[in-house]
Amino acid sequence: MPDFADFDTRHYRTVDPATGYDGWSATYEGSVLDAMDLGLLDGLTAPDWSAVTAAADLGCGTGRTGSWLRARGVARIDGVDISSGMLELAGKRGAHDTLTLGDVRDTGLPGGSYDLAIASLIDEHLPDLAPLYAEAFRLTRPGGTCVLVSYHPHFSMVSGMPTHYTDASGEDIAITTHVHLISDHVRAATAAGWTLAELSEGTVDDTWVAAKPTWERFRGHPVSAAYVWTRPA
Repeated sequence: MPDFADFDTRHYRTVDPATGYDGWSATYEGSVLDAMDLGLLDGLTAPDWSAVTAAADLGCGTGRTGSWLRARGVARIDGVDISSGMLELAGKRGAHDTLTLGDVRDTGLPGGSYDLAIASLIDEHLPDLAPLYAEAFRLTRPGGTCVLVSYHPHFSMVSGMPTHYTDASGEDIAITTHVHLISDHVRAATAAGWTLAELSEGTVDDTWVAAKPTWERFRGHPVSAAYVWTRPA
């Protein structure tokens, strides 16, 4: 697994994920494009979202993913996040049945209770993917699905940009960032018992360049990825 420090071109002051997302929570909604994650979910061929009776939303943030799931007919959604600031906003959004302050690698949610475990834009903050995939496997029923949307490792290395936000004082602050290659995901997920069913990659296109004109130089580069894993019945 590459070390992000070898690619970092910004060298911002770096904070841990809980601190960072608490600080980012007030402006997060306006800074993350749907093309990064929700656009990829829209394009997946599986699972049948309306058939999901219960979902564990790991790293649920402000509730963007939960709202997307609810709009597609998911009956029950339990969210977990390490940031109290993000959970406060998720609570106001009202897409989740329960919200828990906790670690996605050890959620405390009941095992074998979900058709779906889903995580979006969180894996770059974990030094090791194995605990996340193992916890997702523990949470799901036989025949269940794990969907993970990630910041693409290629873009992380090419751009040299850590996950970051601008605080109220105008300082750019990075949140601890790790690079996980696609092979790292495959290795960790298959070790946990998952089988890869679908992989989709989103690239920098007109939508991205319109929102971030300086990204014209990155046009065509993969910026995010969505993995669909299935658990044997």
